[in-house]
Amino acid sequence: MSLPNMSFPRRFAAGALVISVAWAALPAQAAAPAASAPAAAASAPPTGPGYLPSGPTAALLRTVTPPNLDARSWLALDLTSNQILAQFNSHHEEAPASLTKLMTAYLTFKAIHDGVIKRDQMVHESTKAWRTGGSRMFIDPLVPVSVNDLLLGMIVQSGNDAAMTLAQTVAGSEATFVSMMNNQARQWDLKDTHFADPTGLPAPGHYSSAHDLAVIATHIIRDFPGDFARYFAVKEFTYNHITQPNRVTLLFTDPTVDGMKTGYTESAGYCMITTALRKTPAGPRRVLTVVMGTPTEHARVSESAELLNWAYQNFDDVHLLQANKPLVEVPVWKGAASKVALGSLRDVTVSVPRGDASRIKTTIERNDPLVAPLSAGQRVGTLQVSLSGKPLAQFPLVALQPVREAGFFKRMWDALRLAIK
Repeated sequence: MSLPNMSFPRRFAAGALVISVAWAALPAQAAAPAASAPAAAASAPPTGPGYLPSGPTAALLRTVTPPNLDARSWLALDLTSNQILAQFNSHHEEAPASLTKLMTAYLTFKAIHDGVIKRDQMVHESTKAWRTGGSRMFIDPLVPVSVNDLLLGMIVQSGNDAAMTLAQTVAGSEATFVSMMNNQARQWDLKDTHFADPTGLPAPGHYSSAHDLAVIATHIIRDFPGDFARYFAVKEFTYNHITQPNRVTLLFTDPTVDGMKTGYTESAGYCMITTALRKTPAGPRRVLTVVMGTPTEHARVSESAELLNWAYQNFDDVHLLQANKPLVEVPVWKGAASKVALGSLRDVTVSVPRGDASRIKTTIERNDPLVAPLSAGQRVGTLQVSLSGKPLAQFPLVALQPVREAGFFKRMWDALRLAIK
């Protein structure tokens, strides 16, 4: 039996539907995946300054009274959650004194990592480095010294002669090294910072802030954890028959403190960056503090200790996501797999005032519909976090595995379902 003839409009409509479905089932243009490329970077381990001042800061400051310190500027940062817990004048430009040496250390670690210099490389101190004033490692310019010993002399003994020698070894000249310091500061968007020397000795146009110095310290801890552990927890160092103790005296009195650096000049006052790693019921937790412009050496120590203890005693960390562990599975259209697991490429933690952990709520926002192909690490949603009903923070959710495009007929079928939906 022959089928009845379709009228031209009906045949045209049916043909148009098939063409449109087939067109929708075609692979996406090559430019489409590129749009999602930065999403993976958004879920990479946080290392830049954008992760330091996070949304919860204002809410936290309203509910927890910060300590009353004599420092001109200060900051307390939970490095496990990447949240600033409290701050005072943290963007105020200050003379950083020997806290400058953290950037000198970072660029030296990077040069070692990149193979520009070697840790056991022997170098000679220049006349300019030998004449550098202030605190010293007491290098003998006639005797070669290793890069390793120079790092110990700069970090433990705060030797300006060591810092200058490292700068010249890494870059060939002090001027070139200072340019590298400022280029790195620009890459990290450190708006309150400009360097004029690698030592921290007073110089026109040499300044930084508690916030920016916290960024530099954070990069050392995260980018070069082995070097951080190797140098910053050393309590004393002997060179040229002269033993000098680490000026971070909390290393001797608080077993959880494992760095970082002190500084002093008349204009800077007494400054110190301190970090501690303590065990908590929620797991290991690292806090970093910066105090700048305290009136006495005793004050920088006592106020650093007070800030550390305040941070641990008044806040709890709540772990929301474990790196690479699925949070939820969601549907995928036009894919070889019908579902994809969403999660984070890093651990996600928030800090809340002690006792408020039960008030944390999370919701998932997805970029629906999710259409294949999807790459691993591609951002496809957001985890919204609220505290007592008020927005607290948000974190990217990514596809934890790739989903390749399905065959032609599966894509055509899903395209039709999407069109009806």
